[in-house]
Amino acid sequence: MPSSCDSLMEDIEDMVSSSDPTPHERQSARKSIIPRSRKKKELLSDEELQADSLIPGTQKIWMKTWGCSHNNSDGEYMAGQLAASGYKMTEADVWLLNSCTVKNPAEDHFRNSIKKAQDQEKKVVVAGCVPQAQPRMDYLKGLSIIGVQQIDRVVEVVDEAVKGHSVRLLGQKKDGGRRLGGARLDLPKIRKNPLIEIISINTGCLNACTYCKTKHARGDLASYPIEELVERARQSFQEGVCEIWLTSEDTGAYGRDIGTDLPTLLWRLVEEIPEGAMLRLGMTNPPYILEHLEEMAKILNHPRVYAFLHVPVQSASDSVLMDMKREYCIDDFKRVVDFLKERVPGVTIATDIICGFPGETEEDFQATIDLVKAYRFPSLFINQFYPRPGTPAARMEQVAAHVKKQRTKELSQVFHSYNPYDHKVGERQHVLVTEESFDSQYYVAHNKYYEQVLVPKRVEFKGKMIVVDIYEAGKHFMKGKPVEDSKPFTPSIAMPLQKGEVSGLLINHCESIIPALISALSFSLLTNFSLLSL
Repeated sequence: MPSSCDSLMEDIEDMVSSSDPTPHERQSARKSIIPRSRKKKELLSDEELQADSLIPGTQKIWMKTWGCSHNNSDGEYMAGQLAASGYKMTEADVWLLNSCTVKNPAEDHFRNSIKKAQDQEKKVVVAGCVPQAQPRMDYLKGLSIIGVQQIDRVVEVVDEAVKGHSVRLLGQKKDGGRRLGGARLDLPKIRKNPLIEIISINTGCLNACTYCKTKHARGDLASYPIEELVERARQSFQEGVCEIWLTSEDTGAYGRDIGTDLPTLLWRLVEEIPEGAMLRLGMTNPPYILEHLEEMAKILNHPRVYAFLHVPVQSASDSVLMDMKREYCIDDFKRVVDFLKERVPGVTIATDIICGFPGETEEDFQATIDLVKAYRFPSLFINQFYPRPGTPAARMEQVAAHVKKQRTKELSQVFHSYNPYDHKVGERQHVLVTEESFDSQYYVAHNKYYEQVLVPKRVEFKGKMIVVDIYEAGKHFMKGKPVEDSKPFTPSIAMPLQKGEVSGLLINHCESIIPALISALSFSLLTNFSLLSL
């Protein structure tokens, strides 16, 4: 099958190149640390001898990430810090599991992975939204936890887990009482795809949706300053990135907590994008994009910004939206979509729908069916409702399971009844090639509208903007034949990093990494007990 930008990211493994810091180099950063001397007559227990023989940073770590692009960005940062500290990211002694709490199945996979690791007597460290929202769950007892705002301390936590200690860091980062967006953006990271940089522009949101568990983990809105985001983008392009994804729980709400807004950020970022490189916007909820429609249309028309926007509707029934506490009505959603379709010709609008929300009637569901038939969304994420523990929706009267299943099936049939790209066969398009298809038979590119185009797998195309003629269309993709007399255009201003190479080490992190390593070692040497949650 072809690749999809919204599919779950694969395991982060085998990601450290030979040029990355070795355990020996990691130890050289610790010369200023003087271990406490022991008395010669002091007898050491077997347990102490065993603990001292485990040198953190020499182990292998296997990492698995579930969920959204925000979670995947966190995973890339954690992998980068561990690799910079000498850990090898491959099948391993320690499992680092980065979880998603949006749906029951995602948490089930996470819980099953913990059990599998324990059955194999692996050391386990957990991260992501599940342990942040529910740290006292029985299956998390005794495990080390990294909170969603504590990913910059992953090395410390893993170091302690290696030595058999249970460490839980769940605190919120604040500055003068104001909640910060999270860990620093200039941390080392390993990009799963060296050509794509994922930047979290804020954490949390302003909503209180009754079905959402992520809010319990990510909390209220906290935005990163514009200058920090611009600098992160600038550094990414210096490392050969040709595509940037902006992500958060709600990009449309960006800046409301720090006196700015999304269009202001986007105009600044556009200034940093090299010719031929592209910027993709993340999900935005309708309420926070309505007041910016004029500016957003101008930005989406910019040649270096994909004419693509993910705007979840969830239901076409106002009564259901009210029960969800979505803070908009269906006419608001239609206004957003209609305005952008008029002002941004060809724009791709992706949306989400929940089938079988508590209280949804046949009439409510039919309104949703009619909406999909009217707009023929090319990208539609259909979700059967799952009651998440601790959410208000879990306490509401539920729609019968067989009804939810039937509605999900019916909506899926409507979605698959139309082909959104048939009329594009014969078009000539400029596309940016960034990845490989799941079946490894093609390279995957995207046109201006972030529509997926499969092209021949030629090494000279990777990371390039090429011109193709569309000769075939499927439900989720098109196929393009390169125009023979056109030459691939290189948007990158530098050579991309190799797969597994740590971002930031060669540009401006020499001064910041070594103190971080020394701090981590001090934490490791002085901590001989389980830390309480901060």
